[in-house]
Amino acid sequence: GQPGWAALSLSLLAAASAAAQACSWLWLRSDPPALRPAVPLALLAALHLLQLGFFFRCLRALKVGWKVCWAKAEDDEQRHMAFLSHDISMLRLFETFLENTPQLTLLLYVILRTNKAELSQGLGIVTAFLCVSWSLLDYHQSLRSFLQDKYELSLGSSIIYFLWNLFLICPRILVVALFALLWPYGVALHFPLVWVAMFLWVSLQGTDFMESSGPEQLYRAVVAVILYFSWFNVAQGRTLYRSIIYHGFILVDSMLLALAWLWGRAPSEEHSYLLPVLSAALPCYLLGLGLRVTYYKWLHPNMQQEGGYDEVDASGGSDGLGLRSFLEPDLVNRRMQWLAQTQFLLSQPAQQHFLNGAAAV
Repeated sequence: GQPGWAALSLSLLAAASAAAQACSWLWLRSDPPALRPAVPLALLAALHLLQLGFFFRCLRALKVGWKVCWAKAEDDEQRHMAFLSHDISMLRLFETFLENTPQLTLLLYVILRTNKAELSQGLGIVTAFLCVSWSLLDYHQSLRSFLQDKYELSLGSSIIYFLWNLFLICPRILVVALFALLWPYGVALHFPLVWVAMFLWVSLQGTDFMESSGPEQLYRAVVAVILYFSWFNVAQGRTLYRSIIYHGFILVDSMLLALAWLWGRAPSEEHSYLLPVLSAALPCYLLGLGLRVTYYKWLHPNMQQEGGYDEVDASGGSDGLGLRSFLEPDLVNRRMQWLAQTQFLLSQPAQQHFLNGAAAV
């Protein structure tokens, strides 16, 4: 009975799906020929136009994974499975922040607007928050797979990583929903302004994820949406100062949204329960920052080295964390390898350019 909200929800779904399918299609076109699916190119294009590209990738990964688990799989097939899983992890992260997180914010706004919620909606909100944090943890674990075995993510590290993302994302979504409660059209102005700022910031950092400038702009646009809700590292080098700038900006922006709601709300008992909830948002965010500092101080691979830095297998002896040895470099997902290099300060040969497909040969 709410066509406006339904249209907005479907629009978010369509835009998110189109962006994810475009990334999937561009990645398939740039993959090594040996790893491309054995189906006609026209069929692949049709699947992506029908928004089935990600589903096709999952089915393909299940097929290869079944063979790896239950058949006598060769090393190339195991690397093929890792290649597919890395891309799926990245696309799942894109889907989470392009589709699920905006829809979660919209659902929270609708519940606050109507001041009533069904049990299924409450369970859906809790599950959605957990899934957002889980997608970030899955992405981080995927990057960790490029490191030596001794740098694999432990259970304790996984819990800390999961919790600090959860504690940072929950207050952000809450204040955006509260601001929309009083000024729904204000969010339509706030999001583009912050998105443009994040897009320019990402562009200034000089990302080099895609194989050409056009697709690179799409990647930067998607990352700017992620940065609206959560931290996402895109550049090489130390991230301390960039992280301080980002979290300082988000903290000030979120506090302004919260103060705007406090200033504009009517003095009624209808949403009185939101005051203690909002009061807990700032301690929750600060707790998330504290857990993040704890993770990077004691649990990050850069802090877990014994006897100094390991040599990078691919470079033959630069200082940095150790990369796994890959007998077939063309079977390495160079997109995720590049991100692992930015995340963990991995060394690389001078002028090395991480590409997939023919450009990497």
